[in-house]
Amino acid sequence: MRVYLDNAATTPLDKEVFEAMTPYMLEMHGNPSSIHTHGREVRSAIEKARKKVADLLNAAPSEIFFTSGGTEADNTAIRCSIETYGIKHAITSATEHHAVLHTLEHLQKSGNIQLSFVELDEKGNVKLDHLEELLKAHPNSFVSLMHGNNEIGNLLELSAVGELCEEHKAIFHSDTVQTMAHYRHDLSKLKVKNIVGAAHKFHGPKGVGFLYVAADHKITPFIHGGAQERNMRGGTENVYGIVGLAKALEIGYRDMEEHQRYIQGLKDRMIAGLQEKIPGVYFNGESGNSERSLYTVLNVSLPPNEDNDMLLFNLDIQKISASGGSACSSGTSIGSHVLAAIKADANRGAVRFSFSKCNTPEEIDYTVEKLAELYGVEA
Repeated sequence: MRVYLDNAATTPLDKEVFEAMTPYMLEMHGNPSSIHTHGREVRSAIEKARKKVADLLNAAPSEIFFTSGGTEADNTAIRCSIETYGIKHAITSATEHHAVLHTLEHLQKSGNIQLSFVELDEKGNVKLDHLEELLKAHPNSFVSLMHGNNEIGNLLELSAVGELCEEHKAIFHSDTVQTMAHYRHDLSKLKVKNIVGAAHKFHGPKGVGFLYVAADHKITPFIHGGAQERNMRGGTENVYGIVGLAKALEIGYRDMEEHQRYIQGLKDRMIAGLQEKIPGVYFNGESGNSERSLYTVLNVSLPPNEDNDMLLFNLDIQKISASGGSACSSGTSIGSHVLAAIKADANRGAVRFSFSKCNTPEEIDYTVEKLAELYGVEA
């Protein structure tokens, strides 16, 4: 049995999505910036996709800009907001994705901004009272806090943070890569200026994403060199990727409740199985709490063991794919900055299992069994 439990890194492409994309790979090949028929039919597909994304998010099509993925979208939101509005102070947390952290740290080192970090509780949740203190001390700040943490699964109270930011005239950006198509976002109600999405996180193609820019929050372009995306992003659009993104988001919204129930059931099954089979196991952050974490992510803290450094390798030998943290750091010897931020015990093994609609109960049971064997426990 081969088991893929690294869906927070990337998800399998949905067959419906592939079918929607195929004509734009093989038949409709015109450049969407061309004025002839071949170009116009492709341009129409892009605008239909834009309207579909906007409708699902309760936004206007003019507020949706297609990008190469979540990292570019985050970089655009951060760098261009700060430049456009002359922002001198930004607030974030130590557990953000590196697309956010590294961008803000670069701006700080370049002397563009002063950067403050909001305090976290022992589980890694943002302390809203400290965020309010920072906002009072630094009004008109740029705030970037992710909706769902990609490593420990913690969910942010988006509405509460948005209200605080509006009260103190701060610009609120949220990395919503892990929650897009898994939770509903009503942008007519949320007090957020920017959110982002990456298609490959919700069974769409890799290499395409989008950025939402609120109508009252105009920003300068990040990539120059063409008039694409209404002069906001130079470069010929990834047409079949955009078509696939819109289709994947549509499917995600269509089947959301069914998938939430099913995937939460898989996660609950793994929690129960691990607690039964491995004494001393617990779960990092809020990932073991179904009310406060992504139903797609479980970050497992395993007892001290001399083979913990080989944990992911040993799982791979058993044909189980998982992650030790963010996939964007895979292949490096650097530990997880998220687990370091919540002061996780470095002597314990840590593995992130992340689930999708493609996983089965049998795969969960197999993984629990093999993990128990690795820890010398009779399965």
